[in-house]
Amino acid sequence: VQLQAFGGGLVQPGGSLRLSCATSGRTSSRYGMGWFRQAPGKEREAVAAISWSGGSTYYLDSVKGRFTISRDNAKNTVYLQMNSLKPEDTAVYYCAEARITSATMTMSLYDYWGQGTQVTVSS
Repeated sequence: VQLQAFGGGLVQPGGSLRLSCATSGRTSSRYGMGWFRQAPGKEREAVAAISWSGGSTYYLDSVKGRFTISRDNAKNTVYLQMNSLKPEDTAVYYCAEARITSATMTMSLYDYWGQGTQVTVSS
């Protein structure tokens, strides 16, 4: 299974970015997907998760109302729309595929990881 995340970049506070994660290697539409991030000197944390059907989603409290996770199973792609970005959102963002069909924020349930894409929020 391969995951490729892209869409990161430099954006000003209050701006928006959309991350994409393309998967290949198996029928990823059968599994939950998630976005995680790791800032310098901090542990990796779960940002958002989505079930295989897209019908269930979870978010980190600090991004609720600003970030939206979605998926297009026909394209084997998961998205993270990030609005109203703040400097504290600066991190490397990773997409991952879970071993279960449900949405989960539990990192240990993710078996496959993408390479990460840098998001920098700064003026």
